[in-house]
Amino acid sequence: MSKLVIVGTVAFDAIETPFGKTDKILGGAATFIGLAASHFDVDAAAVSIVGGDFPQEYLDLLSDRNIDVSGIEIVKDGKTFFWSGKYHNDMNTRDTLATELNTLADFKPVVPTDYKDAEVVMLGNLHPLVQSSVLDQMTTKPKLVVLDTMNFWMDCALEDLLNVIKRIDVITINDEEARQLTGEYSLVVAARKIHEMGPKYVVIKKGEHGALLFHNEHIFYAPALPLEEVFDPTGAGDTFAGGFAGYIAKTGDTSFENMKNAVIYGSTLASFCVEKFGTERMQNLSSNEIHKRLLQFKQLTQFEIELT
Repeated sequence: MSKLVIVGTVAFDAIETPFGKTDKILGGAATFIGLAASHFDVDAAAVSIVGGDFPQEYLDLLSDRNIDVSGIEIVKDGKTFFWSGKYHNDMNTRDTLATELNTLADFKPVVPTDYKDAEVVMLGNLHPLVQSSVLDQMTTKPKLVVLDTMNFWMDCALEDLLNVIKRIDVITINDEEARQLTGEYSLVVAARKIHEMGPKYVVIKKGEHGALLFHNEHIFYAPALPLEEVFDPTGAGDTFAGGFAGYIAKTGDTSFENMKNAVIYGSTLASFCVEKFGTERMQNLSSNEIHKRLLQFKQLTQFEIELT
């Protein structure tokens, strides 16, 4: 069974959308990535940090899905990372109402010994130096390293970000971030420039408009499944990344053709994530539901045309 290391936040979120609002609920990049990856037959470990205020039942939730939590440090007298945000009517823009780093401010990830030889490493959105420190701990070179980042690190830690980007195989960012990182408006040109920075594969997420996968001169586009209701986009990008990394870890195939399948699996899982607040939908998702939605994706994208 392939091993997958997931590094990122395990956190509390408080969310407000046009459909309602929540108090503190389970959130964090590593949480969403882990819940998505748990749908594949992989040996996954989460590496993160929480405070003494973090409920044991949340750790049990991850453990029950075969996610090793020994790499989640618990600071008994500390508080867990907290983020609060409010989404606008179009659900594509949001305002951050509060960000409390708490224990995350001093996070020094420690990869569990049994996972230092993992085939796949998924680096969730964190400071680039933290992401680099994880790669430094691996005893064997992973088959695939996937990195997620955001414009915040481009603003305040660009040199560190460029250094870690040199060491990875796949980067997942949204269209706005791709343009900021490269200074190019065309996503095709932006992807080419990011290739030159190091990654073999570039995944550019476009929210409700799907995702693009670039590899050398090859491009693949996966649409987002049109949904009747979108309650909460929080964690959708991380869920996509978890599905992507989980599928690659399961299959062990890092070819462009298989990456296409990974993008479709990631998009499928992300389409469930947005249907409820926080992790609620991902906690109760069945393999049968995933299979049915994959068939919907297939029907949405497959066609036969007679070329004249």
